[in-house]
Amino acid sequence: MIPTPVNTALKTLPTYQPGRPIEEVARELNLPANKIIKLASNENPLGPSPLAIAAMQKVLPNLNLYPDGNAFYLKQKLAAKLGVEPANLVLGNGSNEIIEFVGHTYFAPGVDVVVSQFCFAIYPLVTKLFGANLITVPAKDHGHDLPAMLKAITSQTRVVFVANPNNPTGTLAPREEVIELVNNVPDGVLLVMDEAYIEFLENPLDLSSLVSHGARPNLLLMRTFSKIYGLAGLRIGYGIGHPDLISALEKIRQPFNINSIAQAGALAALGDEEHIRKTRQNNFAGLEFFQRAFRALKLEYVQSAANFILVRVGEGQRVFEALQQQGVIVRPMGGYQLPEWIRISVGTPKENERSLAALKTALGQK
Repeated sequence: MIPTPVNTALKTLPTYQPGRPIEEVARELNLPANKIIKLASNENPLGPSPLAIAAMQKVLPNLNLYPDGNAFYLKQKLAAKLGVEPANLVLGNGSNEIIEFVGHTYFAPGVDVVVSQFCFAIYPLVTKLFGANLITVPAKDHGHDLPAMLKAITSQTRVVFVANPNNPTGTLAPREEVIELVNNVPDGVLLVMDEAYIEFLENPLDLSSLVSHGARPNLLLMRTFSKIYGLAGLRIGYGIGHPDLISALEKIRQPFNINSIAQAGALAALGDEEHIRKTRQNNFAGLEFFQRAFRALKLEYVQSAANFILVRVGEGQRVFEALQQQGVIVRPMGGYQLPEWIRISVGTPKENERSLAALKTALGQK
């Protein structure tokens, strides 16, 4: 018997379930791994930036050395690209670690954390892990009801999480509502805007200027190299905030949390505009393909601003399993209180066509 955990929240804390890896499905269903496609985790179907691959290969002979604990060159280039200062940046082992930094800094029993229904699963998990109270505001058209979230803030609230575009629904909050929220969140409440998918937007609302000018010290932006840059396997994300906020988060960050390979890959990927252009182009075409197909099949879907699409298929778990039998991995949404839905990541044109054909088979449609 293990010692009784001091953190009693662990008794009821669920374990996060990621999208299933190809190798696991291949073993379970006895399918050739090279015949399986994964459209479950919103990964870049074009792969990593070629410039990043070349840069990462160059650092391999030096892996006996610790990485730069402050990621000097990556922060310099990232700050220049964003129009902020290096002191405005904190790097994490994926955006998930930034969320955990926020938890260590602001969550405790008696503290309220405001989220939206159908929010990213990690917000509730980290909230419960630190014993804080989760305040869930009902969704509006599968997306954030930002005016209602603003009203949900009380004297006990310390953090509000907003993912824009939202995962898992792909919804984009109206610009005017985002601005209203940013301007009216009380000074004593941290507003965390999770912008993991911002690079897929044609005309995004850029809030980084509010950070660089010091206008909103209680605003933290989160972004990642996992999606548009195709570096999900490296696990590198970052937060953009006021220097005093960043300084507090840095006290929690583990030394060397961003390894040498990740730093080299991210640094090179920042300059690969061609890869970003191709990824964005492929994504726009893929979303249009699925939306057109779902309309033809008379399937309800949620208009997406990200690199995935949510579609209503009836029995989501059954359809997910039927697709797996055909070598197509998607994401069932039962864990997000959407049991009739599945989420399909945009793939290459061939992957999109194959997943649609498999879906038609699973639904008994031609």
